[in-house]
Amino acid sequence: MKYLLLIICFLLLAGENSNAQIDLNKVLKSQKKKTETKIENRIEEKIDNEVDEALNETEKQIEDTSSEQKENKNKSKEKSEQKNDTENNAGEEIPITNVEKTAPQEKPQLSWSQFDFVPGTEIIFEDNQEGEQNGEFPSKWDLVQGNFENASFDGANVIYHIKCNMNGGGGIVPMLKNAKEDYLPEEFTIEFDAYFSEDHDGHYCIYLGDYKNQKKLDKEHPINKKRIRIYKNSVDCNDIDQNYYPGYNSSVFDKTLKWRHVSISFNKRALKVYLDDARILNIPNLGYNPTGFSIGKQNVSGKKAGYTKNFRIAKGAVPLYDKLITDGKIVTTGIRFDVNKATIKSESMGVINEIVKLMKDKPEINFSVEGHTDNDGDDASNLKLSEARAKAVMDKMIESGISASRLKSKGLGESKPISDNTTSEGKANNRRVEFVKF
Repeated sequence: MKYLLLIICFLLLAGENSNAQIDLNKVLKSQKKKTETKIENRIEEKIDNEVDEALNETEKQIEDTSSEQKENKNKSKEKSEQKNDTENNAGEEIPITNVEKTAPQEKPQLSWSQFDFVPGTEIIFEDNQEGEQNGEFPSKWDLVQGNFENASFDGANVIYHIKCNMNGGGGIVPMLKNAKEDYLPEEFTIEFDAYFSEDHDGHYCIYLGDYKNQKKLDKEHPINKKRIRIYKNSVDCNDIDQNYYPGYNSSVFDKTLKWRHVSISFNKRALKVYLDDARILNIPNLGYNPTGFSIGKQNVSGKKAGYTKNFRIAKGAVPLYDKLITDGKIVTTGIRFDVNKATIKSESMGVINEIVKLMKDKPEINFSVEGHTDNDGDDASNLKLSEARAKAVMDKMIESGISASRLKSKGLGESKPISDNTTSEGKANNRRVEFVKF
């Protein structure tokens, strides 16, 4: 229709000017080309607009998605923080009597697979705070200086170190009949559990001498020479550099609440100190003969108290293989269990690891693992408990790589005591595990 109108107009013009020579085909061709160009431009413009709209929509979707992800991340973070706050506040309150309240400690996760501490075989002092009355002075200890009481803390009886100045010769010492004498053998081990709070305020201080009873043993008494200081993640001894627990970064503030099992061994060659499963200090030549034991909690500000429990001093052990050759069996009080249970305590792994190593080195040796108890409780219960404990030890050894065909287990309850059951030390000696060759 558009083309027809153009032609009519052209003819009218041509009619008015008869002299004009007009090429109709040329005009039509030119007009067609212009029309096609205009159409192409309109199409390109429409396409451009549609592309722009699509790009704008895509950008909007990307922005919306990014904003939604950010919002979800913030909500997730807030929810996580709220969950942590809830978990931190939801725990049961630690039962404490005559002790300042504190939050439950986080127990260290340890394998103890390389623990090599082997406690002495003959116990000369034992205090697990059993039967102690809260608020009274610990019955198996003597006071040098400071303030100490029995207390219930974290579900157990403990010695509460309220205030003590170890630099001034304070602390407590074991109450022994021969306290004025050198009551530490040439080879001995000392063990206890110590609690550490959320900060670094203070340390447990140990002297290998009795501050109350042994000051006159000689003119230059050893308690004035060496002082072992136990921190949350390190140990030092006078001029010996402070050594740290493996993996601990001294520049990081450790706010973890934790119990540490402290183990000390001494022989003529070396003094070794362990925190939990790791040996932290090894002094090859101590320079004197230790004669006794003093302990206290030294506080930097005097505000943070200490808590200790499960003390044991034992005469040093003969090498396990030598004991096996002479007696045909290995007797150990170093494998310990939760009260009235067959759950093996972590600190028992030193002995178990040593016997596993012995069996791997000597493939001809087979053992009957035999459990014994003290006389607390009735005979039937003790027999059943000793059987369960012996089997637990055997299972742990199998788990450590010993063939089940080389082991068997049995319990004998309280039927074969080796010490008097009337004292804490005697009962501790009777609570033993024997490895009898078969």
